[in-house]
Amino acid sequence: MQSRPVKILIDLGAAVQCHGGLGRYAEELTRALLALNSGDDLRLFYNDPLGRFPAPPLDTLPRKVLGWSNKPWRMSAMLSAYTHVPLDSLLGQADVFHATEHLMPRLRRMRSVFTLHDLAFLRFPEAHLPMNRWFLRIMMPFFLREADSIITVSEYTKKDAIQTYGLDGSKVHVIPEGVDSRFRPVHDQVRLAAVRMRYHLPDRFILFVSTIEPRKNLIALWEAYSALRSDGGAAKLVVVGRKGWLYQETMSRLRELRLEDDVVFPGYVAEEDLPVFYSLADCFAFPSLFEGFGLTPLEAMACGCPVVSSNSSSLPEVCGNAAIMIDPVDVTGLTLALRRLLDDANLRAELRDEGLKQASRFTWDRAARKTLEVYRTTCERSP
Repeated sequence: MQSRPVKILIDLGAAVQCHGGLGRYAEELTRALLALNSGDDLRLFYNDPLGRFPAPPLDTLPRKVLGWSNKPWRMSAMLSAYTHVPLDSLLGQADVFHATEHLMPRLRRMRSVFTLHDLAFLRFPEAHLPMNRWFLRIMMPFFLREADSIITVSEYTKKDAIQTYGLDGSKVHVIPEGVDSRFRPVHDQVRLAAVRMRYHLPDRFILFVSTIEPRKNLIALWEAYSALRSDGGAAKLVVVGRKGWLYQETMSRLRELRLEDDVVFPGYVAEEDLPVFYSLADCFAFPSLFEGFGLTPLEAMACGCPVVSSNSSSLPEVCGNAAIMIDPVDVTGLTLALRRLLDDANLRAELRDEGLKQASRFTWDRAARKTLEVYRTTCERSP
């Protein structure tokens, strides 16, 4: 007998407020859930004092908007946890609430699913703003304890959370993120040439895509690239990403190495142009120190771009055998890996083929189907 339709309420705040990876997760997952056309009742919640709307087609879904900025919303969630006062009335009516961005108020009438992306605030506290670190240190145990079900985006994060907080592993479900279908190899020469000209991209280049912040370990990439230039390497380095928190030291090191003329910062890159960047690049470098999942190496693979990746945290799960894996603190190892890829066309072709296979294993459709299963089993469980 088929289960009755479930009324699902998803927190889309990170997407509406354009909060990087958390926003991408919330938006892509919700789009995929909508595309399933499962017959369930899909609704949105988000806090936003600026009157912003979700991107199409999510703007057609019923939504409850709380006109508060993040600070009062966070403080209200904290107060509700300590006073045992539920906040269901602020969210609207649903069978299950999906907390997608590390914030979940106390609930009484709704079941809850909490996505834990990572524990970076514990593992790399110096890479987080003090207020954010303080809030998560205090509240994460409550969120994980109170959630009826927990989703992690990697086996690494599940293991980390169980060891850190003593969670019951049976309520933790690993559901990897997916790659949007627009990330695929671009062969249209007119489109390739137009994007190269628009952003003034060099003939050969190493690509990095992510927020510029300490955890991404760009200083190691600067130093490896400096060594390549010293040996006469002709490729440039292209860095796509906005400046995040605590970026100053990273940019200061770039200037110390006198790489300003060799590192290209194209500024804002339209989403539809990113697959072209990946398709034009000789290789993709991702020496991150810590990732709950690591979506950009997967996007690179999906576009046929060979990858050099850190072997830390969840990245071996994401990259499998389809990338050159390096110790992120070993600058010499990173330098040698990049040199191998730049000099060896056969190796690039081999990794391109393996990367396409690896990326095909990660789809948002699959993530949505598994997430819907979690919603349903959570609602069917006895109180």
